[in-house]
Amino acid sequence: MDQQHLLMAARVESNNLRQAVMNSPRPARQGAFTLVEVMLSVAIFTAVMIAIYASWSAILRGSRSGQAAAAEAQRSRVAVRALENSLMSLQMFLANIKYDYFQADTSGDFATLSFVARLAKSFPRSGDFGDQVLRRLTFSVEPGTNSDNVLVLRQNPILFQASADEEENPLVLARGVKEFTLEFWGPRSKDWEPEWLYTNQLPKLIKFTLGFGRPNQRGLKPEDLVTRVVSLAAIPVPPGVQMAGGGGGQTRPANPNIQPPPGTQVPRSPPIGSK
Repeated sequence: MDQQHLLMAARVESNNLRQAVMNSPRPARQGAFTLVEVMLSVAIFTAVMIAIYASWSAILRGSRSGQAAAAEAQRSRVAVRALENSLMSLQMFLANIKYDYFQADTSGDFATLSFVARLAKSFPRSGDFGDQVLRRLTFSVEPGTNSDNVLVLRQNPILFQASADEEENPLVLARGVKEFTLEFWGPRSKDWEPEWLYTNQLPKLIKFTLGFGRPNQRGLKPEDLVTRVVSLAAIPVPPGVQMAGGGGGQTRPANPNIQPPPGTQVPRSPPIGSK
């Protein structure tokens, strides 16, 4: 009897447990991502990365363009300052006109300017010449890289032959030069003249214009042009006034490596000690 009761109780307990298991809530089924969801996620990630790269590239290009523009603007200021400072330091001794001649050629597409000046130590490349503060300067425009023109400066001491390095590697003052013109205040016309035809004389005023632009740029805007008027403080010194060591009219020693330009008049200086 007791065994039957125990068996029945076990069956009842088993039924109750089975019913409880069947009535208990089942956990939600955990499924993986589908292929469409994966492809969509990859596409969104790629679009975000492309946008970030495009923004970074635009910022980098803008920074480079700004740095290049600032460098070119600085170069143009250096070129203008070099022309102004050198012209204000110009000198000419008629007893040494073979070395101190003033030459300005405005017949080509770009002007060329050559003269002698006594330069300060702060002038560009002065450290390459030591104590040779009296140098001939030649400003000219030559073809550069990327189909643009550059304004270059060559320097050489008066009594020394020009170095090969200075001739082959001149100082580049400005790039993208589209215009370099010169005008001179005529002593007779009292107006600006495009040429300087007065031998062994110096103009009182020189006006130079520099225009800067891109290689493929056709026309120049007013803001691309820089014009300066320089008043020359120097006058041609006559041979009788040029003194050295108490003598009268003593000139520099001749240098056979330096020849005056064609057509330059070379006046003869009086002997040392003559009156």
